[in-house]
Amino acid sequence: MKSSEISALSTEELNARLGEEKTNLTKLKFAHAVSAIENPIRIKNVRKEVARLNTEITKRKAASASEQQ
Repeated sequence: MKSSEISALSTEELNARLGEEKTNLTKLKFAHAVSAIENPIRIKNVRKEVARLNTEITKRKAASASEQQ
């Protein structure tokens, strides 16, 4: 998911997507620990996706906090 696609999502959608991606990351890590998964780079990509979502959520919180002051 690109940054422009993430920016287009609502805050509720971002939080829902973040939960899904964290769950997906946990499942991938466990699967990789039990037996090597076919494409371990997927773990890196999902981790980066979680970081992108967290960054957008933090950016929105900072923007709303600065507007309230």
